Amino acid sequence: MPDDVRVAATATLVDATLGDSSVSPRELAAALEELGVGGADGVRLAEQVQRAHREHGRMRRREHELAALFSSARELAEVRDSVALLDRLVKRAHEMMGSDVTYLSEFDPQTRELQVTTTSGSVSPAFQRLRVPAGRGLASVIVETRSARWAARYGDYRQDRHEPGIDDAVAAEGIVSLLGVPMLSGDAVLGVLFVATREEHAFTPEQIALLSALADHASVVLQTARTLRSLQRSEDEARRALERLTDHLAERDRANTVHQELVHAVLAGGGFAPVAQTLASALGRPVAVVDEHERMIAAAGLPLPGSMLDLDAAAGAALEESRGSGHCVRVEGVAGLHAVAALAAGSQHFGAVLLGEGEFALGPVDRRTVERAAQVGALLALQQQAVAEAERRVQSELVGDLLDAVPERMGDVERRARRLGVRLDELDTLVLFAVPGEQRSAAARVLTPLIDEGALVGEYQGFVVAALAADRVRADAGDLRDRISRTIAAPVLAVSAPRSPNALPAAFRTAMRTARLLAALEVDDATVATDDYLPYSAVFDTDARTLRSFLDRTIGAVRRYDADRGAELAGTLRAFVHANASPTRTARALNFHTNTILQRLDRLGRILGEDWRDDEKLFRISLAVRLDELLERLQRADSARFDG
Repeated sequence: MPDDVRVAATATLVDATLGDSSVSPRELAAALEELGVGGADGVRLAEQVQRAHREHGRMRRREHELAALFSSARELAEVRDSVALLDRLVKRAHEMMGSDVTYLSEFDPQTRELQVTTTSGSVSPAFQRLRVPAGRGLASVIVETRSARWAARYGDYRQDRHEPGIDDAVAAEGIVSLLGVPMLSGDAVLGVLFVATREEHAFTPEQIALLSALADHASVVLQTARTLRSLQRSEDEARRALERLTDHLAERDRANTVHQELVHAVLAGGGFAPVAQTLASALGRPVAVVDEHERMIAAAGLPLPGSMLDLDAAAGAALEESRGSGHCVRVEGVAGLHAVAALAAGSQHFGAVLLGEGEFALGPVDRRTVERAAQVGALLALQQQAVAEAERRVQSELVGDLLDAVPERMGDVERRARRLGVRLDELDTLVLFAVPGEQRSAAARVLTPLIDEGALVGEYQGFVVAALAADRVRADAGDLRDRISRTIAAPVLAVSAPRSPNALPAAFRTAMRTARLLAALEVDDATVATDDYLPYSAVFDTDARTLRSFLDRTIGAVRRYDADRGAELAGTLRAFVHANASPTRTARALNFHTNTILQRLDRLGRILGEDWRDDEKLFRISLAVRLDELLERLQRADSARFDG
C-alpha cells in the first residue's frame, strides 16, 4: 500500500475517533480496509471508534455545561441584583437545555401556591402571570415529593392534578412536554425550575442533572434574596427602634425638665402661669389653662389660635373623657386645639389644660408629662381652694360676730375687720342669699371674687350673707344671684337690705324675715328688696302652713267661688281694697257702673260674711289680698324670666 494512502486512512480513523462529524460511516469502513482491518476485527474496531465518538461528544457537552455552571457560579458571587440574576439563570437554562419555554415559579409557604415570576421563550401573557394553586399541576407534585418530575405529554398527565386555569395557560403557550426540578434550601421548597417543549420530548438523565444543577444555583439566589430581605427588614426595624429610642430619650429629657420646673413653680407659689409657660416651652406649642367655667386663667406660647378656646362638642367630649380617665386626650376636628387634660382631684373639677398644635407629635412620655402638669394644676387649685376656704371661715366668723352685735365684742370685731382691709363704717348694704344647705360653701366661693375686696362674705344662721358698700359693688344683687344659681344648678333667693351706718344686724333681721315670708309663700328663686315686703315681713314671721292657713281663712272662699263659676270676684275685692273700700272709686277703677260693683260687693258679703267690711275683718282681708297679689306678681316675674 502506498504511504500516502496509508497516511490518509490513518487520518480518517483519528478524525472519526475524535468525534469529527464530517467522517461518514462509509469513509470509516474504507479507511479500515485500506489499513487491512476487515471482517470481525473491523467491526469491533468500528464499534470502539463509535463509542469513542459518543464519549468525546458527551465530554464536549459536559465541558460546555461545566463552563456554563462555572460562569453561573461567578455571577452568584458578583451580581447583587437577584431579579437580574434569576432572569440570567433562566435564560442560560433555556439555551443549555434547548427548550422552547423555560420558567421559574416561586413557592409561597403560607398559601402553598406557586407563582410564575421569570420566563424565557414565553409568548402568552396569561402564562407569564400563572398562579398554580396548592395540589394542582405538575408543580405541586414536585413540591410534595421534592424531586424532579416530567411529563412527555402534559395533556395525558393525571387528571386529578389538572386545573382549568393551568390547562388554558399551557394550551395558550403550546406546551407539550414538561420537566421540572425543585429549588430547595434544606427541607424547605423555594420554587420549581421548568423547561418545556412544544413537541413531544423525552428528557434524558443528563438533562435532568443539568437542570437540577441550575436549579441549585437559582435556590442560592432565592435564598440569598430572602436572607437579604430579612436583613433589610431587621435593619429597618433596628433603625425604627433606634428612632423610637431617640425620641423616647428626648421625651424623657423634656419630661425631666418639665418636672423640675413644675416643682420649682409650685414651691415658688407662682400659680398657673408657670405651669403654662413650662409646658409651652418644653412642648413647643401654645398652652392655655382654663377654670371650671372655661375662663382662661393662664396662657403661654402666644399668640393663641382664636379657635383654641372655642370648646365645641368635640372638645367637650374629649374633656369629659379626660375627667373620667385622668389622661391627656387628643381632640379631633378642632382647628388649633390638639389635646386637653382635665384639672381634677377626685370628684372635683377645676378646669383644664389646653394644648395647641406644635412642630412635633406628642409621644407617650409627652402625654404623661401633660397629665403630670394637670395634676400639679389640680394641686394648685386645691391649694388655692384651701386658702380661700380658710379666708371664708375667717370672714364667716367675722360676719357672725358682726351680726350678733354683742357690745363687749365689737372692739375685737373692728380690729379683725381692719386686718382684713374692711372698714365696717363703709358697709351700707346687706344681701342675703337663701341657698340649699349643701351648696352654701359653693355659693360663697362664687360670691367672693365678684364683690369688692373691702366687703365681707360669710354664712350666718342658715343663709349666705354679703355685707358691702353699694358704690363699689361690681354686680347688682340680681346678677350675683344668677351667677350663684348657674354655678350650683339650684334656685336661689336674693334679698337686699339697705341700712343706715352701724345697723347691719337690723338689716339682716329684716332681710331674714323677708326671706322667711317668701319661703312661706313658696318663692325660692327671685331677687327682692326688703322695702317692698316690709309691712308683711313685720307682721308675718311664721312658717308656710300658718301663712297659707291665714290666706285660706280670709280670701280662700272667694278664690274657690271664682274657680267653680268662672267669676272674677277676687279682682273686684282687690280693686275695692286699693280704693280704700270706696264702691265709687272701685267702679271707676274697673270701668263698671256703681250698681254693678254694689251687686258684686253683696255677693262678696254672702261669701265672706255680712260683717266682712267691719274694721278688724276688713284689715285682715286687705292684708291677705295684698299678700295674694304680691305672690301672683312674683310668680309672673319668675315665669317671664324663665321664658326669657
